[in-house]
Amino acid sequence: MTGLRERKKLDTRRALSDAALKLAFERGLDSVTREAIADLAGVSLRTFNNYFSGKYEALAYRQTERLRRSITVLRERPRDEPLWTSITEAVLAPLEEDFRDVTGEENKIPSRAELAEVRKLLMRPEIRDAANKELFDEWLEVVAERTGTDPERDLYPRLVCAVVRAVGDAATEIYVRSDPPVAITDLIRAGFAEVAAGLPEPTTTRRSRR
Repeated sequence: MTGLRERKKLDTRRALSDAALKLAFERGLDSVTREAIADLAGVSLRTFNNYFSGKYEALAYRQTERLRRSITVLRERPRDEPLWTSITEAVLAPLEEDFRDVTGEENKIPSRAELAEVRKLLMRPEIRDAANKELFDEWLEVVAERTGTDPERDLYPRLVCAVVRAVGDAATEIYVRSDPPVAITDLIRAGFAEVAAGLPEPTTTRRSRR
């Protein structure tokens, strides 16, 4: 029974997050309210307040949830696997799982206008920082465990976590600007591949293709 109750809570969170994103696409972020989100999701304002502190947290929920799931995946990856391979698969696994469920508002293919709105959302510091410090600390802990480093005293695990975020940010920036569209998962995988290779300077051939 506990499992069913938790599943219902998860479904409600996702429904509220999807409703927030749909409203942001249709009306623009500044016109989105907690009341409108609750109404579109078919729940009361009180229910919304039980799950989220405000619209920014609701908008960022899917991303935050994926970060939590990626931590779990990273802990389960083989210990003898190269670090950046493990990180790549851990970051992509929740995305690829969600994209197999194309019924949610967030997972449908966005139009060009919606991509422009996505970029506006991503530039808002309230949304960028919605993945709270607790999640960063969890990432830091698991990276430190895998690398035998001290999360409090060593620079390395913090650099790794900063790079993970940077790859996500860079891939997202390209994603919302690309015409024709490029799959976000392909961009993230390519970004981590560049990092794993040591970020070699682009060759003349690669530069000319761009």
